[in-house]
Amino acid sequence: MKKRALALTLALLLLLTGCAGTGGTGDTSGPGDTASVPEGMDKTGRYLLNAAGEAVINDEACRNTAATEDNYRVFYEIFVGSFSDSDGDGIGDLRGIINRMDYLNDGDDDSGLSLGVEGIWLSPIFKSPTYHKYDVDDYYQIDPAFGTQDDLELLLELAHERNMKVILDMVLNHTGPNNAWFNAFKAAHVKGDTADPYYDFYTYIPAGQTPPGGRTFSKIPGSGDMYECNFSTSMPELNYDNDAVRQAVLDVAKYYLDLGVDGFRFDAAKYIYYGDDVQSAEFWKWFMGELRAIKPDIYTVAEVWDGDSVTDLYYPALNCFDFTTSQTSGLIASTAQAGDVNKYTAYVDAYLERVEAMNEDAMIVPFIANHDTDRAAGYLSASNGMAQMAANLYILSSGSPFIYYGEEIGARGSRGGANTDANRRLKMEWGDGDTIADPEGSTYNADNRVSATAAQQLGDGDSLLSYYKKLIMIRKANPAIARGDYTPLPFEGTKLGGFTATWEGQTVAVIHNTTGSDQTVDLAALGLSNAALSAAIGMGSAALEGTTLTLGEKTSVVLNVG
Repeated sequence: MKKRALALTLALLLLLTGCAGTGGTGDTSGPGDTASVPEGMDKTGRYLLNAAGEAVINDEACRNTAATEDNYRVFYEIFVGSFSDSDGDGIGDLRGIINRMDYLNDGDDDSGLSLGVEGIWLSPIFKSPTYHKYDVDDYYQIDPAFGTQDDLELLLELAHERNMKVILDMVLNHTGPNNAWFNAFKAAHVKGDTADPYYDFYTYIPAGQTPPGGRTFSKIPGSGDMYECNFSTSMPELNYDNDAVRQAVLDVAKYYLDLGVDGFRFDAAKYIYYGDDVQSAEFWKWFMGELRAIKPDIYTVAEVWDGDSVTDLYYPALNCFDFTTSQTSGLIASTAQAGDVNKYTAYVDAYLERVEAMNEDAMIVPFIANHDTDRAAGYLSASNGMAQMAANLYILSSGSPFIYYGEEIGARGSRGGANTDANRRLKMEWGDGDTIADPEGSTYNADNRVSATAAQQLGDGDSLLSYYKKLIMIRKANPAIARGDYTPLPFEGTKLGGFTATWEGQTVAVIHNTTGSDQTVDLAALGLSNAALSAAIGMGSAALEGTTLTLGEKTSVVLNVG
């Protein structure tokens, strides 16, 4: 595709460069160009200003986005207690999320005003004695600190109006210490009543028996028997050899599906049978069969924190988070830090081929960080383009990526010397008077949280938040990226890499330059002679002259092929 004629008007060029980051279709301008900026544009000339003076995206490369009807969605994880506070008690709640819906998705894919995520994952919202709620005392009651069932139903209604899915974090391996099931279990053991239906609701060993190696048990008060509690003595583990337990957790899931929830993230999925992945995977085959009979399009993803050889055991039942891509040493971060893109695309290709052979609904679910890991901004800086490049790699790719709340504004947080996960779950830095407070036990330096709050970044077209908005819009405008048949491009002797994806007659190519210098690519050598430059995003510019693509440092492009 020949470079666009220089006769294009300045106004049209400005329209085309918003979604192209610092250089769009046929554009070689850099981020500092400010000459002849028309009235109504921001100082860079790349964004329109709305009535409030906020920069918004206006790029045809990001337009004409069809509503997502399937599960290939960009999800956003919300740690509920740390996100947004609606009632002034310092604890995040469901009403706080409702108040932030327009930040997440305003229902207009073309507005450029919202982040544009297509689904949200809520950390556990059920009644629990802790701030994190991963020890459920009552699955049928919303924790009062978070709100009510009416609040959840309103949140679901608003999300569905915006074509967003909502999934709940379902903790099924264990319950909380005050769960009615556990109280009945303990009472039955104290009485020695083996006929009590709750006697074997949790896994236990009789008095005098030696605990099996590698597993943890604690004494039941008033009884010589011991219950299993591998994560904590306040997290007793359910007995899935008991059909009544299986039915009880199935009833919980059915209840929330009937309420309108779109699916679940399953916590600690590999520990249903502690230390036995084969048996745990068999449970999920049964459970997912029951759930799909109720809701065929259910969205589910399992936390199987392990290598691919282990997650493969679970893929016949359901998708799993891809931990190989995550954290400091993961493939996303290592590739973004001037790594070889070809290793990344080869990995994704092999992953998809393998899991799709196991399950026709299988897809890759990549992420960089979540509530159990150190935040990505601690090792991927936006100032040098590493954060942006990492985002390009996993959002402009196959499957259903997950963004951890605050990632889009460069929020930092790590366990640190205090060795507490609370430092990974710090309050969202809104910067607009939100009364949200940090979770109990956090010690992270308040001066090192963010370089700019969400409020400060909303009005800045060059902010990381604006970058994420543009990136998600590009993905939506090219649905084949997420859904298409994935084929790595045949790059040789270079760190540049990419792939083609074909879906419903549309073929796109995505090419990444993770290096710190401009690179040229002969598209003809890649079999892309008829490719047209659709969008570019990154720290540099992009231009296409004939079949020669010039790609700036830490920059990615999307090409329409054929």
